Amino acid sequence: MLDLKLHFDSRDLDKQPLSESELDKLIGTRDYKNFLNTRNDLYRERNMAEKSPTRPEAIKLMSETPNLIRRPLLVRGSQIIIGFDEAAYRILALRSKP
Repeated sequence: MLDLKLHFDSRDLDKQPLSESELDKLIGTRDYKNFLNTRNDLYRERNMAEKSPTRPEAIKLMSETPNLIRRPLLVRGSQIIIGFDEAAYRILALRSKP
C-alpha cells in the first residue's frame, strides 16, 4: 500500500481492538464470515469452516481475539478491502488520484 502512495490511518488491532459495536458497524450488511481469518488457531480449533458461528458470536469472538479478524482491512468510505488484494489496492490508488 505504501508503494502505491495510498494515504491511510493505521490502527494496531492488538493494541486497540475493535469493539463489538465497531465491528457490527464495519461489517454492516456484508457477510461477516469474510472477516474471519481462516488461518487463526481459534478458527481451526472451533472448526468454523464446518460450523460457522452466528454473526453475534463471530463479532464477540473477533472483538475478544483480534487475530481472528482477517487483515489487512482497508476502509475508504463505504468500501472495504479485506485481506491482501493488490489489484484492489491499485484500483483504489487510481481512483484516489486528483
